[in-house]
Amino acid sequence: MRRLLLVVLLIVQTGWALDRQPNADFHARRVALAGKTPNASLVLLFSPPETEGPNDLFTYRQEDNFFYLSGWTEPGAALLIAPAVEAKDDSPARAYTEILFLPARNPVQEKWTGPKLGAENPDAPRITGFDQVKTLEDLRGVIYGLLAEHRAAIYTDVPAAGETSNSETSLQWLERANAFPRGGRYQDVRPLVQSLRTVKDAGEIERIRKATEASVAAHLVAMHAVKPGVNESEISALMQYEWGKRGCSRPAYSPIVGSGFNSTVLHYSEDSATMQAGDLVVIDAAGEYSMYASDITRTLPISGKFTPRQREIYDIVLGAQQAAMDAFQSGKSTLKPGPNTLQKVAFDYINTHGKDSHGDPLGKYFIHGLGHYVGLYVHDANDYDVPLAPGSVFTIEPGIYIPEEKLGVRIEDMYYVDASGKLIKLSAGLPSKADDVERIMAGK
Repeated sequence: MRRLLLVVLLIVQTGWALDRQPNADFHARRVALAGKTPNASLVLLFSPPETEGPNDLFTYRQEDNFFYLSGWTEPGAALLIAPAVEAKDDSPARAYTEILFLPARNPVQEKWTGPKLGAENPDAPRITGFDQVKTLEDLRGVIYGLLAEHRAAIYTDVPAAGETSNSETSLQWLERANAFPRGGRYQDVRPLVQSLRTVKDAGEIERIRKATEASVAAHLVAMHAVKPGVNESEISALMQYEWGKRGCSRPAYSPIVGSGFNSTVLHYSEDSATMQAGDLVVIDAAGEYSMYASDITRTLPISGKFTPRQREIYDIVLGAQQAAMDAFQSGKSTLKPGPNTLQKVAFDYINTHGKDSHGDPLGKYFIHGLGHYVGLYVHDANDYDVPLAPGSVFTIEPGIYIPEEKLGVRIEDMYYVDASGKLIKLSAGLPSKADDVERIMAGK
């Protein structure tokens, strides 16, 4: 009995090694997706296989949509959602059905990877939160039975041209096994899941908040560490350590620590140069907490003090961010470019404040979007035509990049819209005013 209890404990610890939301949250998402799926169609998704080869040195990360619907973090699983169907003519009624399919346990492999949860465990439904848990070998028979009763499409992650799909190989396996008696008819489930992921629930907001707070702490440490002669890679490594010890399992994206001319390169990722006195460094880096990302950028004077020109450009960027914040209206504002948008507000501010060395307006040096949605992915998939509303999580990140002056400035913060429609700055704990930045860098 003691040995059995130990195995169960190991299974639970292995499966939920993150700050996971309650099972009821994931179940509610599956039910909501079922409500969006028409005509008795099925939802069928597969988690990616475990990476093999040189990349197996890195921790496996579940695919975002699969995790969003299941909360399951292990490779090689499948989930099935079958919406309820009323009886019609010669088609019988069908109750709402949700099943998690798990691969068969491999005792030899588990000596290396640790104990896994198997479908044979009677506690599997309680642990996972699914109504039913079956072995992956049962999937063919279940699919065959459901499609035999109701002619329906299968909603899965259908790849666009040039894309790959987690489900493609597994669907081919099912077709070869004659699991689709009427032929596979596939629809892309991603837009339906995307519409659900647009509005973050309270549990998601809390995990994004934790990712942001850990990232803020890392940026504060970086402000103390940036000095002439320090390599960009040292700052990147230091920040990853700082957010890692606060619960973040990995960077939310490849950290950017770009100094001098590199500060003008938007996606500079080498982080290999030595920082020089008198230059600026753009630090765009944040951690991922329990699958949820943050995204923060600060621009620092390497010598600890902004030059007059650097401060001028810095204050313009900060002013553009504040102008966008002031213009925000819940249910009306969007992040997309165009007239009467937050993007236009920030651009107009930059274009009417300051000049380049030739006397031209600075608008042409603001070369990217004002912001993006954040969630399970740092650039979370959402519809940019839909106004920002309660539950939206996003960045506001104006920037000016002048290569001929080796001068790049970006200031990026995390925001969400609360239930009352108020804009909340999640990264408010990290100062952004030039005087505050200089004070922190001086150790005051």
